Amino acid sequence: MFCALFALGAACLSPAASAARNAFALSSTAFANGGLMPKVHECTSGGGNDPAKKNESPPLAWSGAPAAAKSYAIVMRDLDNANLIHWVIYDIPAATVSLPQNVQHVYRPPAPAGSRQVYYRGSASLYGYQGPCSPSTVNTYEFVVHALDRASLTGLNSGSSTQAAARAITAASIGSARITGES
Repeated sequence: MFCALFALGAACLSPAASAARNAFALSSTAFANGGLMPKVHECTSGGGNDPAKKNESPPLAWSGAPAAAKSYAIVMRDLDNANLIHWVIYDIPAATVSLPQNVQHVYRPPAPAGSRQVYYRGSASLYGYQGPCSPSTVNTYEFVVHALDRASLTGLNSGSSTQAAARAITAASIGSARITGES
């Protein structure tokens, strides 16, 4: 009956619809959830000389995070390769709601200011993002943004492993959102 009182066709939202509208969500302008990731995000260390491959992290944006979030972290895994961790970036300030394309491959990238990245000890051996490197198969890559209950993961440093960082992030997580891409 209350909805009938709204003039000029104003919508009436149920509590469930309102909650869904504000749900924690992760997206990318580079690919749709479950879609094909552009070659620019693929690794350059997997052999071949394809100039389209640049090993650039994709742009990511999130919304609807828990209000109690004090920082964010992102973990990228290859779901078809034993959940191999390809990227960990953490201590992303709470006021940040997106990452640009091509976050620099350094421990403390300039954007987003204050964030830190884990050293990838694999085919590339670098800080930060290591793109898909599956030349003969199509794999699914999962990006998960975690809202954390603390501003900094002080137990991690430039020598921390991807597994140790992922455990610390999971322990501090108060909510998460995910997106997958194929490559």
